[in-house]
Amino acid sequence: MEKRRNIAVLGSTGSIGRQTLDIIAEYPDLFGAWLLVANTSADALIEQALRVRPHAVVIADDSRYPQVRDALAGTGITVASGSEAITEAVTAPQIDIVVTAMVGYSGLAPTIAAIGAGKDIALANKETLVVAGELINQLLETSPSHLYPVDSEHGAFYQCLVGESHEDIDKLLLTASGGPFRTMAREQLTTVRAADALKHPNWSMGAKITIDSATMMNKGFEMIEARWLFGVEPDDIVIVVHPQSIVHSMVQFKDGSVKAQLGLPDMHLPIRYALGLPLGHRLSSECRKMSLADMATLTFERPDFEKFPLLATAYEAARRGGTAPCVVNAANEVAVASFLQDDIAFTDIFNIINKTLEQMPHVASPALDDYVASNAQARAYAASLIARR
Repeated sequence: MEKRRNIAVLGSTGSIGRQTLDIIAEYPDLFGAWLLVANTSADALIEQALRVRPHAVVIADDSRYPQVRDALAGTGITVASGSEAITEAVTAPQIDIVVTAMVGYSGLAPTIAAIGAGKDIALANKETLVVAGELINQLLETSPSHLYPVDSEHGAFYQCLVGESHEDIDKLLLTASGGPFRTMAREQLTTVRAADALKHPNWSMGAKITIDSATMMNKGFEMIEARWLFGVEPDDIVIVVHPQSIVHSMVQFKDGSVKAQLGLPDMHLPIRYALGLPLGHRLSSECRKMSLADMATLTFERPDFEKFPLLATAYEAARRGGTAPCVVNAANEVAVASFLQDDIAFTDIFNIINKTLEQMPHVASPALDDYVASNAQARAYAASLIARR
């Protein structure tokens, strides 16, 4: 009988976190939720804790701690709060796998701590590799940890590369739905609001990543993430718009052949695959299976770099390396948060990120302190641009 793995779910109340708990519940003999972490969603965290009964929970927002503590009093569940508590909690010896589904830069420090403690990582927080991919890879070289991608696109690359030689890779073909504004004229983008951008045609995701999909910044981040996960150069990753979101990504090999991974647009599938990897096999499921007979048409097209200029920004940041991707991520988080409040226009997101990248100092070979400083400086600068509007 296989050992039951204890799982820490960072970002348990978000879209990926909730679906991860679905998978854990689907295989109670294989997995248990040992730690749940949320940012500010105290009510949802309390509900999950009472239902799942983890060993511990952490609420990042210190002001919500009394609410969570009082609600879970007498349950035997340990309650803590704050970013330092999260970083400490993931190193608990009982934890086997850490699912990093926190949004944005906040996922970096816990991931570093988990790698230092030798935990396997199911990575759903792409910003960790966007911000500090080189550092993460260096840490993995001296750790027993394994990093398994949860993003559907990177899970697809992983599956396509099983049994293949890295030297045989020609291109990674990264698919994108195109988001809600794929067919909209460029000049119309100046008038869209947050409510419009949150209507993704295929995927159910959190607000921040849904806006990133609308700007296609999400695909730029996934390109940078793929660079570090699979050891290829940015220009060897080609973004392909595939509106049906059935082909999750492809690998083109030097002999001209292409391998693709297909599946329904359901994040339970890549989460299930990632959690099965430490076990060495796929997890059987009664989930709805895809039928090619139901797929009337699968289409592919080139992305519009003029309508979605953040794609070019992401490639430029990836080529520059160092702290450039960290700066882009920081400015994006600030700009998207402002857009979600309807404080800036959709196209302002592009301008704020590009101007921040232009103005911030660049560190070519950063240490962790350089990433921390660049993140703070870029956030402050992007916020100042918004304040002056």
